[in-house]
Amino acid sequence: MIKKTAIATALSAAALVGVSQAQAADYVIDTEDGQHAFVQFKISHLGYSYILGSFEEFSGSFSYDPENLEASSASVEVEVASLNSNHAERDKHILSDDFLDAGEYPTASFTSIGFEPTGDNEGVLTGELTLHGETNEVEMPVTLLGEGEDPWGGYRAGFEGSTTLTLADYGIDMSDFPEMMHELELYVTFEGIRQ
Repeated sequence: MIKKTAIATALSAAALVGVSQAQAADYVIDTEDGQHAFVQFKISHLGYSYILGSFEEFSGSFSYDPENLEASSASVEVEVASLNSNHAERDKHILSDDFLDAGEYPTASFTSIGFEPTGDNEGVLTGELTLHGETNEVEMPVTLLGEGEDPWGGYRAGFEGSTTLTLADYGIDMSDFPEMMHELELYVTFEGIRQ
């Protein structure tokens, strides 16, 4: 269940949209050259500890215009079955129809619908997150981590963001679990390569 939401998460990547010193451009999220992007989640385990995990297979892109940040955009697609919480049996259960139902809903996606700058290198990315067959609008505060030329002649930009997801909003039934497990924290950090 957590995983599912986490996925959703992954989508927030769009956030990067909002900062800037470079010219308006399109970026592809770097998931190949050393995996410089992460979609991770954290959820309480009965109020005693936390379960941490990530989705290891995803792809996406974003664009932003430093002169018109509100027009920035981003999209991400996550392979739900790539969930990894460092415990094979738990992962199998989370991916079953008890929670994420990866067989029926193999992908999760995020498509931005707006971005509002809130300060230097900061803003709130709004988008539609689809997970477990349900689509909801989410807001994610994001921060530009940096941008500039890389050692290989390219140009990169990176950001991070986090948000809290209520699992019931995505049709994931957590009623048998303590209330603190009904929400999941999604954290994403992405490095994009300018095209």
